[in-house]
Amino acid sequence: MELSAIFGWTATVLFSICYIPQMIKTHQTKTVEGLSFLLLFISLIANIVALIYALLIHQNPLQIKYGLALIFLTATMVVYVKIWRTESKTKEVIPLNNE
Repeated sequence: MELSAIFGWTATVLFSICYIPQMIKTHQTKTVEGLSFLLLFISLIANIVALIYALLIHQNPLQIKYGLALIFLTATMVVYVKIWRTESKTKEVIPLNNE
């Protein structure tokens, strides 16, 4: 295997799994505080565009990387929305004037 292929596949694996720790942390802590939904959304759009590019240039490592990134980003966003909804429902409304 050529050195360029080794670097390509190594990057593919690393980029593919980079969202997993955040997904696990968000699920374990049950909070989305400090995690930007906009970051996840922009990453999702960027990965869709990049996947289309990878398909057009027939680059298998990139296709796998962007495909897996879409799966993990989507899963992270689902966990985010689920926890955000739970947090929104459980927030206590603080009355004004100590009522």
